[in-house]
Amino acid sequence: MRRINEHNRRISTILSFILIPLSGLATDVYLPSFPDMAAAFNTTEAGIQQTMVLFLVSYGISQLFVGSIIDSFGRYRLNLLALFIFTASNFVIIATKDIHVVYMMRVIQGICTAFIIVGKRALLVDVYTGEQRKHYTSLLSIIWATAPIVAPFLGGFLQNSFGWTANFYLLGIYGLAMFLLEWSFSGESLHTPQPFQLPAVLRVYRRLISTPDFSAGVLVLGASYSMVMVFSMAAPFIVEHTFHLSAITTGYCALFSGLSLFVGGIFGKSLKTGSLYSKLITAGILQAVVIAVMFTTGPFINSLPVMMLFVVLIHGIGGFVYNVFLTYCLTRFPQNAGVASGITSGGSYLVTSAGSSGVLGIITISGQQSLATGYFVFSLLILGVLLAAGYRLKAPAGAGA
Repeated sequence: MRRINEHNRRISTILSFILIPLSGLATDVYLPSFPDMAAAFNTTEAGIQQTMVLFLVSYGISQLFVGSIIDSFGRYRLNLLALFIFTASNFVIIATKDIHVVYMMRVIQGICTAFIIVGKRALLVDVYTGEQRKHYTSLLSIIWATAPIVAPFLGGFLQNSFGWTANFYLLGIYGLAMFLLEWSFSGESLHTPQPFQLPAVLRVYRRLISTPDFSAGVLVLGASYSMVMVFSMAAPFIVEHTFHLSAITTGYCALFSGLSLFVGGIFGKSLKTGSLYSKLITAGILQAVVIAVMFTTGPFINSLPVMMLFVVLIHGIGGFVYNVFLTYCLTRFPQNAGVASGITSGGSYLVTSAGSSGVLGIITISGQQSLATGYFVFSLLILGVLLAAGYRLKAPAGAGA
């Protein structure tokens, strides 16, 4: 089996970064197609939103276990298998007329995506050390943010020109192309496989989860991304039903949301001054203030541009928080990179799936004020977790060991 060495490390790193946006692409590219898919499958708004929730749940749960599997059995072959199945599942969605088959395929896609993304994040920890490791892991959330920028905008164009199936053709072709490139150029990065012994595996999980600063990071990451997902799932219906605009406008709204995440992530990577806690708590308070202004002005303003201005500010701050805390969590336990990656992303996605579906189930989001109400729930959670874990985030371990 081919291994990653000095000769193919660069191309393997590039392929990893090309695959990192897969989870965002799989969730965001078909957002502008929600209303059309709801009509095509004769289901409700909630019914089509469930395709997103099921992906998030399966993706999140799978990552909790994928880390220990790839730490024991390697990254490369499992990655190839996952890419192949992911590719096939998209063509099944295109061919079916049954929404329950779509649900099943989205669950399968979530599992496959977990193997792919956790493996690629662990690869960067495997092949780099020291400042290089921190540099590349801090790029993860920035690269990931390209999907929310590009995917909905591209999806809106595809929906408007060819219909909802075009988005799943895109995912299928992307998966197939990456399968061929990985097969041709990449390789195995795991140097020392960990014995897959259940008691030992459980001890690692227990140690990581019981570390307060690490578990606080998982909760904050999940709450931050919940804001993005609530907006993403509500935006098509706000744009097309409340403001009576096209799917292309939905794509533009998602584009600005994604750009704000991207810029916030770059700022998080670039800001070197200040402690971890001071950066996070300042950002959390600032975000809460913006949400409060968004809520209070909601009854007096019924304008999509104004609503999007608040969305951009809130998501930009969220991108900053996400980058800072994701880098911290991924580098916190380098000796258990796969498990740490799996728990970080898997746990945060479970928080996101539970939080976003819970808020959408309780609050009918149809405009600026109701969206601000949903945001406020997650803002309170973020501030509460940061205040509760503050004494650990200020400690020396907060530097990320």
